[in-house]
Amino acid sequence: MTADPGLEHNPLISVQALQVLHDKSYSWALSCCRYDRGEAADVLQQTYTHLIEGSARFEGASTLKTWLFAVIRNVARQRARRYLLSLRLFSAASVADQAPVDTSDEDVQQCERRRRVLDALRQLPARQRETLELTFYRELTIEQAARVMGISIGSARVHYERGKRALARRLDRDLIDE
Repeated sequence: MTADPGLEHNPLISVQALQVLHDKSYSWALSCCRYDRGEAADVLQQTYTHLIEGSARFEGASTLKTWLFAVIRNVARQRARRYLLSLRLFSAASVADQAPVDTSDEDVQQCERRRRVLDALRQLPARQRETLELTFYRELTIEQAARVMGISIGSARVHYERGKRALARRLDRDLIDE
């Protein structure tokens, strides 16, 4: 395969492959950036810049999706660290959890259920939350999630199982409290 113009440092990646993965990549960047759309767009743009410049190189040791998600995660973490160091404080952006205007009761209930799941996910320890998000929402296997997170497969499996149990307990508790 010949490199696409602009991707000469990453000859195993095509622009078309990146286009196919763009929506999923942006969605993962949103998650890595606490759902701040502007920050997620910046992270994704910086990720693509790393691909063009060759500072992030795909060698084919995993799937392109797995590797790309790991690069996005690393870029997001580097940006967050720089931000924290420069401001000496952390202000997490939150998802606007408001129900849409002029919706049916069913839409409002679905929005409320989604908000509960997101709130329960946010309360999980970081590795449990990331493992569940990568497997359920980003459709990666546990092995691929482990590669993205830079942990062993065994550790990812433990975080996956513990995260599922903790999430179920939190959601059950929310239903009981109503």
